[in-house]
Amino acid sequence: MKEALIRLHEIDNLCVALNDLPAGAVLTGIDAPLPAAVPRGHKVAARAIAKGEMVLRYGQTIGQALEDIAAGGHIHSHNLGMGPHSTDYAIGAQATPLPPLPARTFMGYHRPDGSVGTRNYIGILTSVNCSGSVARFIAEAAEKDLILSSMPNIDGFVPIVHNSGCGMAGDNEGYDTLMRTLKGYARNPNFGGILLLGLGCEVMQVPDLVGAGRLRPDGNFRYMTIQGTGGTRATIAKGLQVLTEMAAVAAKVSRAPASVSKLVVGLQCGGSDGYSGITANPALGVASDMLVAMGGTTILSETPEIYGAEHLLTRRAVSREIGEKLIERIKWWENYTAINGGEMDNNPSPGNKRGGLTTILEKSLGAVAKGGTAPLAGVYKFAEPITTPGFVYMDSPGYDPCSVTGQIASGATMIVFTTGRGSVSGYKPSPCIKLATNNEMYARMSEDMDINCGDIIDGVSLAAKGAEILERIIAVASGQKSLSEDLGFGGAEFVPWQIGAVM
Repeated sequence: MKEALIRLHEIDNLCVALNDLPAGAVLTGIDAPLPAAVPRGHKVAARAIAKGEMVLRYGQTIGQALEDIAAGGHIHSHNLGMGPHSTDYAIGAQATPLPPLPARTFMGYHRPDGSVGTRNYIGILTSVNCSGSVARFIAEAAEKDLILSSMPNIDGFVPIVHNSGCGMAGDNEGYDTLMRTLKGYARNPNFGGILLLGLGCEVMQVPDLVGAGRLRPDGNFRYMTIQGTGGTRATIAKGLQVLTEMAAVAAKVSRAPASVSKLVVGLQCGGSDGYSGITANPALGVASDMLVAMGGTTILSETPEIYGAEHLLTRRAVSREIGEKLIERIKWWENYTAINGGEMDNNPSPGNKRGGLTTILEKSLGAVAKGGTAPLAGVYKFAEPITTPGFVYMDSPGYDPCSVTGQIASGATMIVFTTGRGSVSGYKPSPCIKLATNNEMYARMSEDMDINCGDIIDGVSLAAKGAEILERIIAVASGQKSLSEDLGFGGAEFVPWQIGAVM
């Protein structure tokens, strides 16, 4: 049973099970036989832990023992709680620049504002849920139209529909957040053109979204309302006419070489397990560092899932202002959850717990590993445009589709998503690469998982796996389809963050 456990830091008082371990198993480094069975990915006490003692993983506190735990004991929800925890933010103490790497290129779609897309979709963006069905009707008609469907360089027609836009206050944080999200999608470089479709009488008015200037720098943008156009059938007919005009413009843009410094990659995890912080997340962190060292941009998000580990990010902040912006977001979330009857330790989810994660502190420490070691160059609100290259943070909920929606609105042209339980999703217009954290799940769901990171447990180095992830990012950015794209995902995962009362 020598390879059955792994200790992640020399001061940890626990190990992680790499196999399902039976009761009575005798393991190297544990002073007594296991008193009970321990599932793979779960935690085992490396020595006796007294009630009230802090439990350590990654060399960091993940909680407090709720009772005495014998050596070899299973550490989980029944005997591990949050307990008190304090953090030393030490802003900027570890903001060490990465040594630059030689430039790489990918084949992308160059836009007039200097950004480069990895896809070339035409989007039908809705201002309100009430125009969602008609947007879908227009997209379906476009896909069936022989002229539109045969145009070169067009990846497809994407209806971007949601459940908000009305029944909301017209002057508050929720309204501003939705406004940023819709404008961000309209400007994402993965769209070669946008048709904005409203009903006409909603709170989120189309003229307000369009604003005084052009919503897209290339001008390949049109808008209409169903009420102003004359109803459903008239709007579908007019929509097809408009899409034909926009597609003719978008089809003239073809892939051309671009520096990877133009890539903006959203880092995500979902359906995490006890392996996430050991395999896929740190491997993605290596790939993130490589991209940043080449001048690219990576975005870490999911604020409730960095809670308790935010000090690892503030220490990497390039300025006090940036470190304090992250701390302000944490305090905002503490208040936000409190006034809505929640708490920051609502997480991990039931699936996370079955996979071996116990407290949000433990989950957060593993989640932060996706961000590698690069200095933290910026902190942004949800869907706020990313203007700083390098490793940055965008505030968002931990709910994956919502978090990715914010990243794409902020400018992400690629998503890389780690999962231990087996999340299935895609995020048009930005392709999504899935990383499996363990061998068993990868074997069971290989049609959904682009890369297996479970072999890190078998001896593949994090450096080698990070390099493999980077090569896949460049290939998919250049046009190779990810598995979620092959399966047709991306039509249901646009989930704006709904803040405030629904009226």
